[in-house]
Amino acid sequence: MINDTIAAISTGLTNSGISIIRVSGPEAFSCVDKIYKGKCSLTELESHTISYGHIVYEDKNVDEVLVSVFHAPNTFTREDVVEINCHGGVYVTKKILEIVLSTGVRMAEPGEFTKRAFLNGRIDLSQAESVMDIISSNNEYALKASVNQLEGSVKREIISLREKIIYEIAYIESALDDPEHYDLTGYNDRLGNVLSKLSKRINKLIEDSDNGILLKNGINTVIVGKPNVGKSSLLNLLAKKEKSIVTDIPGTTRDIIEEQINLNGIILNIIDTAGIRDASDVVEKIGVDRSFQAIEDADLIIYVVDSSINLDDNDDKIIDKINNSNKKSICLLNKSDLDNVITEDEINSKINLLPISVSAKEGIGIDELTNEVKRLFFDGEINQNDEAIITSLRHKELLSKCDESLKLVENSLNKNLPEDFYSIDLMDAYKYLGLIIGEEVEDDLVEEIFSKFCMGK
Repeated sequence: MINDTIAAISTGLTNSGISIIRVSGPEAFSCVDKIYKGKCSLTELESHTISYGHIVYEDKNVDEVLVSVFHAPNTFTREDVVEINCHGGVYVTKKILEIVLSTGVRMAEPGEFTKRAFLNGRIDLSQAESVMDIISSNNEYALKASVNQLEGSVKREIISLREKIIYEIAYIESALDDPEHYDLTGYNDRLGNVLSKLSKRINKLIEDSDNGILLKNGINTVIVGKPNVGKSSLLNLLAKKEKSIVTDIPGTTRDIIEEQINLNGIILNIIDTAGIRDASDVVEKIGVDRSFQAIEDADLIIYVVDSSINLDDNDDKIIDKINNSNKKSICLLNKSDLDNVITEDEINSKINLLPISVSAKEGIGIDELTNEVKRLFFDGEINQNDEAIITSLRHKELLSKCDESLKLVENSLNKNLPEDFYSIDLMDAYKYLGLIIGEEVEDDLVEEIFSKFCMGK
């Protein structure tokens, strides 16, 4: 299938100014030449040029187009590529794709253009994954991390680590095969120093990955509190739309409501829960049970308190649940625009949190909330440099396996085991790093990754 010529619509299928049909493969020029009429054939055009003409089918002009020509290997897929820029109507775009396919070109599978770029050595597997991350990124931090990864930040880091590991493997094997020329005297101490530096760097990548994954996927956040404290008003304020029904009647929210919001660049996957209180109503009781379960599943708990009324037994139950959860938590003293009867010291004595005064009605306190989220998850500041940031759970798991293999080597060193034990675990560490960039890769992994791509990419 890698030798087939493929085509797909590479722009969104909706009425727009232009649409692009991309064709890639050994027959890209000759197949499009069958339906394209311009001043000359595409095979005569220089690479990376644009030509004006028409798509013609059954002796009729279907559309006037601009055709871009890219000669292999200086293309994204490292194959000959043609891009037909046509008018952006849904019907005409589909029609031109059908005509292209009628020339013997095959419909591309989701992600197949990027897959070919990987298989043809244009990009590594981490860069291929970053393409889809760029498309799905929903904040500037996730976008920057994905762009850095596409430009090779992760690839360079992994290659550097692998080079250090393979050098030690080669040295051990050479010394075992030719002890007269390769002396292992004192080698254990030298290898121990190398392992210490490798583990330190890998552990730093693993630690930073927690933040990277949160920046990419968002922080799972639950808003809890007793009824009528302003949880739904807070969600509406953060979402900048009427997501939840707001009334003066306690218990209005009876089920969880989910919304993804952008808090000054930080994505929060927010769940607004039913107010927690002793409920006799069966439906409301189910909602309260779901609220407690949402606390268990969250990365962040936002506990909302109505500062204009006293705490009661329902607050005590919520506070006990939060204190026992060991989750990162923020307490918001809502309705700060009213006369307050609850003090910060009173809250702090019960939940060991310094509360933030907010008013969901007046939009007060959101900057303070943002700063507290940054403090809890990103040490107060989000790193935006060009260093490699791991944003993939797959990459994190492989780095963890690599670290485990290096620890086995350290264990062998401490027990003074034979050197061939070192090389076995070093090779495993080398292999796990290779899986990140696709140097060591299985076909089913490739299929799984690219199956998640959108059509035309």
